[in-house]
Amino acid sequence: MPDYPKLAQLWWQSIGDASSGAKTAQEALDALCEAQEKVLERLERSGVQGDLGPRLNESKDPAEWLAAPGAPKPRLENEKPAPETVDYDELTKSWES
Repeated sequence: MPDYPKLAQLWWQSIGDASSGAKTAQEALDALCEAQEKVLERLERSGVQGDLGPRLNESKDPAEWLAAPGAPKPRLENEKPAPETVDYDELTKSWES
């Protein structure tokens, strides 16, 4: 792990921001990613870790990552739909087909 103490510090700051409500989980993770990439870019440029140091990929559009095989599914338009009650017998019948 390149520069674990610095990366761990960034991780815990992000966790604190998310758990305190200062940032949403997504905002905290986005900020964590950006901060960690800056640290890793500096390490890569310095070459201090030689062949074992980090090598970052070029940035890509998220749509390109989501289209790759095995990628996570993109967000739904409505992540929290209204709950609906389904008759138990109808539900079990739907499992049979």
